[in-house]
Amino acid sequence: MKICRSIQSLHGELSAPACGRGRIGFVPTMGFLHQGHLSLVRCCREENDLTVVSIFVNPAQFGPAEDLQRYPCDPEKDIVLLEKENTDILFMPDNSEMYPQPYRTYVNVEGLDTMLCGQTRPGHFRGVATVVLKLFNLVCPAWAYFGQKDAQQAIVIRQMVRDLHLPVQIRVMAIVRDSDGLALSSRNVYLSPAERQAALLLPKSLQKAAALIGSGVAESQVIRESMQKELDRDPLLATEYISIVRLQDLQEIPAIEAGNTLIAAAVRAGRIRLIDNLLLGDLSC
Repeated sequence: MKICRSIQSLHGELSAPACGRGRIGFVPTMGFLHQGHLSLVRCCREENDLTVVSIFVNPAQFGPAEDLQRYPCDPEKDIVLLEKENTDILFMPDNSEMYPQPYRTYVNVEGLDTMLCGQTRPGHFRGVATVVLKLFNLVCPAWAYFGQKDAQQAIVIRQMVRDLHLPVQIRVMAIVRDSDGLALSSRNVYLSPAERQAALLLPKSLQKAAALIGSGVAESQVIRESMQKELDRDPLLATEYISIVRLQDLQEIPAIEAGNTLIAAAVRAGRIRLIDNLLLGDLSC
């Protein structure tokens, strides 16, 4: 595995004769890798000739009161994991490489950036869209891989790709969960035992939603109320939102639309913010 810490070295590797092997697949990450990330890497390797992974904790997507300084980091472990997955190139730039000063250019995907998580994280998706576009321009992948857990992120990126006619296909892979059902997240490491137990109510609330839908219930209000009742079972859990939205525009809908619905929720277990979702449709493009 080649490790590139500068744009120049990345371009050198990508232009080397050894890289002229066909289609490039790309997995952008912020590091502290878990099996969810590695499942994307495996799929990327299966579907492409060259696998590029990036690790960059993007400061532009963190608000002033968010956990940028506390975001977990273990680059040595990440390198070992990616080597075991036979990753071809690892791109690990620093802030000055990605955001040379003075920096003035950002990408806004209007209308999608203020919904769901955007309500409480203003500017977050501007930072996401900006860094992903920069990475796409640097790597020039044919395919890029994202996880369904960050469904709104995938929808924002999919829209950006369409709007800007970017020559990349987006693949969104299923959520990977721990044995207790909690969606894997780098931030889970900060949960206390009691908070983790409380956090399990988030996937359980989505299971309740799925059961209701399976029994024929379609009304959004009924599903939200059932989910909220489940989340209220532990006082350590604070609900940020429960939303039932249309995939294209993230607008709230009064009833489930088959093949075109996202049920998304965000909660806080102590200081740790967790998200999860149930997808009734396809986010890939």
